[in-house]
Amino acid sequence: MSSTSEPIGIAADSDPATAKKWHDAKVIALVAIAHFTSHVHIMLLPPIFGPVKEAFGVSYIEVGFALTAFNVASALLQTPAGFLVDRIGPRLMLTGGLLLGAVAIAAVAVLPGYWFFVIAYALIGLANTVYHPADYAILSATIDPRKIGKAFSIHTFAGYLGSGVTPAMVLACAALWGWHGAFLFAAGLSFAVALLLIVAGGVLPRTIPKPAAPDQGSTKGGETKVGLDLLLSGPILRNLLFFFCLAMANGGIQTYSVVGLGAIHGTPASAANIALSGFLLFSAAGVLLGGIVADRTPHHEWVAAIGFACTSTMAILMAWVDMPAAILIGVMSLGGLLNGVIQPSRDMMVRAVTPVGSFGKVFGFVSTGFNLGGMTSPLLYGWLMDRHEPRAIFMIVVVFILLALVTAITRAKPQAKAAWTR
Repeated sequence: MSSTSEPIGIAADSDPATAKKWHDAKVIALVAIAHFTSHVHIMLLPPIFGPVKEAFGVSYIEVGFALTAFNVASALLQTPAGFLVDRIGPRLMLTGGLLLGAVAIAAVAVLPGYWFFVIAYALIGLANTVYHPADYAILSATIDPRKIGKAFSIHTFAGYLGSGVTPAMVLACAALWGWHGAFLFAAGLSFAVALLLIVAGGVLPRTIPKPAAPDQGSTKGGETKVGLDLLLSGPILRNLLFFFCLAMANGGIQTYSVVGLGAIHGTPASAANIALSGFLLFSAAGVLLGGIVADRTPHHEWVAAIGFACTSTMAILMAWVDMPAAILIGVMSLGGLLNGVIQPSRDMMVRAVTPVGSFGKVFGFVSTGFNLGGMTSPLLYGWLMDRHEPRAIFMIVVVFILLALVTAITRAKPQAKAAWTR
């Protein structure tokens, strides 16, 4: 009897663990696909600036104003979206964001007139507000805390992948069907992913567990006040600054490194573009590596510190050393790898100071730092390029990297076990 009962017992014990792994894998896959789609939305316009400009008969600045509308809508409404995620649930918000994005992108393609184009892009920005609050709320509420770093890294990697493949996808679609067809293809992709969440989204939580209220007599107004007090607390504001610094630093490297290297050292655009591609591709690989690192250490601030020290060194070398193409590609690829490693630890630092039931609003609020950086960095760095000060761009990138470093290593450590580990 004992010889047969032991295997049965083992199989019985292993079934729940196996079921949990499959459940977590499905959750991560759905969230990653949604995040991939959000980055497709973000990168739709840049590859086809020229055809869109000609279609509406406007300037590049006027086409760029659509991206400003996108970022303003996201910056203003991402925090309210986070509150809604915590109140009505991330699954509904995530599905709704995908559907709204699909409708808005289709409107860009079919509605005539420049101002319809700008308004539709503002709606795409509104749809964009749901992704970070909903994604992080879902992952934090469902994934085993011992594996949450890997989950965050896959989520971030999917976004990087979306940004990386969109230019080629858009150009291919535009070659076949024109720029209108490229937008309609992206709208169809968004609708298909929303349909996937509707059909297969049963594994996603409809609501997020709330912490036990210390005062059962609290009112709705009191709950809102507590939420605002949380967002305006020192640790959360510190993370908002951290995200802003990352956006300012990455904005300089990703947007102006090619023209900056050409102006400073006469680097050929072909070599600089390959080096930038190396930075972006190795950043994506570094995100996956960073997920493993984040699960193996509680000292996320030191992971960030090492990565920042290396990326700041990369920026200094780019500004002051005329490197051969092979060396430049190697330096930027290594910098990208370490830049990617930082990302899961970044998310873990936010999670460590977020009470249970507040993941949506907190991640929505701190992610606003990305939008603020996205609105500020092109203006600042473009102004420096117009003043023929390209080296100053890399120096300011270093300043923001070092400010992010200080923000990370001086953060207050949680005094007690985090609520999400219970």
